[in-house]
Amino acid sequence: MLWIPGPTEVRPAIADELRLPMIGHRSAAMDRLLDRIDPGLRLAFGLELDSRATVAVATGSATSMMEGALLGVGARVLAIVNGAFSKRWMEIARTLGKEVVSLDVSWGGAVGGAELAQVLSERGPFDAVTLVVCETSTGVLTPLAPVARALAAHPETQLLVDVVSALAGVPVAFDSHRIDFAVAGVNKALALPPGIAVVCASERYLQRARSVPRASWYLDPVKTIDGHAARSTPTTPSIPLYAALARQLEDISAGVTLPASERGKSGAAAWRARFAVHERMKARTLTWAASHGLAPFPAPSLSAPTVSCINSGTIDAGRLIAGLLAQGEEIATGYGHLKGKTFRIGHMGDHTEEGLARLLEKADDVLRG
Repeated sequence: MLWIPGPTEVRPAIADELRLPMIGHRSAAMDRLLDRIDPGLRLAFGLELDSRATVAVATGSATSMMEGALLGVGARVLAIVNGAFSKRWMEIARTLGKEVVSLDVSWGGAVGGAELAQVLSERGPFDAVTLVVCETSTGVLTPLAPVARALAAHPETQLLVDVVSALAGVPVAFDSHRIDFAVAGVNKALALPPGIAVVCASERYLQRARSVPRASWYLDPVKTIDGHAARSTPTTPSIPLYAALARQLEDISAGVTLPASERGKSGAAAWRARFAVHERMKARTLTWAASHGLAPFPAPSLSAPTVSCINSGTIDAGRLIAGLLAQGEEIATGYGHLKGKTFRIGHMGDHTEEGLARLLEKADDVLRG
C-alpha cells in the first residue's frame, strides 16, 4: 500500500470509474459530468456561499496550472521559497520572463506575516505572490491567515497558492484567506490517479488576466476556466479522470470516506470531518515518531496533516523503508538534500486511522528487528 506523499492509494470504487464507457466531450453526458464536479470543488476550496470565485478542471499536472496561473498576472512576482516545490514555482516564473524576487525561508520553516509585510513594503509593488501551502518536500503547512493580513495592505498584489498536498486534507478557505488563484493535482489528498488539475480563481484574478497578454494556448488559464464554466473544454479532456473526480467529490461530500461512526455527516460537515481525520493521523504519526526518539523536520506547529517529514536521527531510514516495502507498505525517503536525513509518510487521501496503525506497527517490527 502506498504511504508516500503522492500518488496515494486509490479506492477500488474510484478505480472502477476509470472503466466506465467513454462519452463524447461535447455531449450532454459530459455537461452532466461537469455539473457533478463543481459543487464538490467549491466545498474542497472552502468557498463561501456567496463567493464569486470560479472552479475548473484542467487536463494536465498541477505544475501545468502553476505555469498557467502566472500567465494571468503582471511582470513582478514575489516567490516565497521554503522547499523544493516552492522553488520550482519560482523557476517557472523566471522561465516565463517574470521579474522575480525570492523571499527565502529555511527548509522546515514557513513565512511569517511580519516578514512578508516587510518585503512587500520595501521591495514592492508586486503583481503576485506565489506560495506553496503544504510543501511536500518538508512536510510544512504554512499558516495562511498571517499571509492574508500582510497582503491586505497591498491590494494590487494577487496571491497564487499551490494547494497540491493540502486540498481535501486541510481547510483552504479560499475567500477568507484572500486567495486569487489556487491549484492542486488530484493524486494527493483527493486520492485519484494523476493526470488532471483542479483550480479556483477569484473574480479579480480573471478580470486582470483578461487584460494581460497570455503567451500560451494550452496553458491559458482564462481559456481553461471559461471553457469549464461554459461546459466546452478547450481540448479533449481526460474523461475517465473527470468521472473519478466527480465520484470522489460526491463520496466525500456524502461522508462515504469517513469512519463508520461519522458517516451520517454530509456537505461541509463531512469535509470538516475529513480534515479532522487527517489531523488525527498526523498526531498519531508524530506520537509514534516521538516514541522512537524521532522529531518532525518542521516544528510540530507547522507539521502538515497530510504528510509527515520525520528526521531519521540515529535510525537507518533506508532499512526502515526497505523493511516496510518487504511487507507491502511503501513510505518515502527524504526529498532533495534531505534524502538520507529524513523519511516521509503520506497519511492523506482515503487512508484510514486503522490502516495507519497497522503501518506503524509494522514499522515498530522493522525497527526492533
